[in-house]
Amino acid sequence: MTKSKTSGLALFPASFDPVTKGHLDIIHRARPIFDELVVAVATNVEKKGLFTVEERLEMLRSSLAGVDRIRIASFEGLLVDYARKIGARVLLRGLRAMSDFEYEFEMALMNRHLSPEIETLFMMTSQEFFYVSSSRLKELVRFGGNVDDFVPKNVAERLRDRLGRA
Repeated sequence: MTKSKTSGLALFPASFDPVTKGHLDIIHRARPIFDELVVAVATNVEKKGLFTVEERLEMLRSSLAGVDRIRIASFEGLLVDYARKIGARVLLRGLRAMSDFEYEFEMALMNRHLSPEIETLFMMTSQEFFYVSSSRLKELVRFGGNVDDFVPKNVAERLRDRLGRA
């Protein structure tokens, strides 16, 4: 078996509101493929986040402490503009279900039209995180459910502080 080669800089953008173990699964599986992975909190103008961008960055830093070849950042504006700015030629996107694919496929085609030199790489989430989404987890916490299996400990605590019942 030959060792896989790494390939430059990749960008993994998401809202990370909050970061889940599904996100972390994609990050850890992508790390050996690339020389460096930029994990970037995207500011989505269509959504008001539960956590501020700075809080999301803190949760990512804490969840990925000690992991090498990872850079954590945030950006506003067009994804392809940010990718060009940092020199990323690959956009990494995680997929869970067909609904994710349809949305991501349309976005990838638009990004390709805007920046043909940037490729989008889709990565399927691991089976145990297939049904995990930030919005479902927020709803679960609002109704007193336990999310410890789906998010890092520090994130579960922040979710309970922000949304949990007294």
